[in-house]
Amino acid sequence: MEQRITLVTLGVSDLARAKRFYAALGWQGQEVEETVFFQAGGLGVVLWDRGKLAEDCGLEAGPTAGFGGIALAHNVRSEAEVDGILAAVADAGGTITKPAAINAIGFYSSAFVDPDGHAWEVAHNPGFPLAADGSVTLPDFGSH
Repeated sequence: MEQRITLVTLGVSDLARAKRFYAALGWQGQEVEETVFFQAGGLGVVLWDRGKLAEDCGLEAGPTAGFGGIALAHNVRSEAEVDGILAAVADAGGTITKPAAINAIGFYSSAFVDPDGHAWEVAHNPGFPLAADGSVTLPDFGSH
């Protein structure tokens, strides 16, 4: 198995609401057969009915409340960009779960959940510089 992720699929309870939320953050998607696909850098993010996603994975759909054990991260180029995204999230109906601040390891970060409870971190971490296309190359942690 190659070390990469191709798609991240988010199970949602209301596809139209989820699509509106991400559109309000500036994401442009394509709706295809009861799913919405977004190009997100080098991978795709998909919105799909939570029950259908669970069934497709051979699982029973669990509760929609609480932490699901995964957080998506969106790194940006400045602290001001973190603040701008949080304002857009609040306006779009997301919930800020951790206000932006310098965290314990020294970079500016925050967290929110979308209307379906999917956790996102938004951070400006100068140690993870972004290329012009928004991609990140992880540093060599052994050289510190």
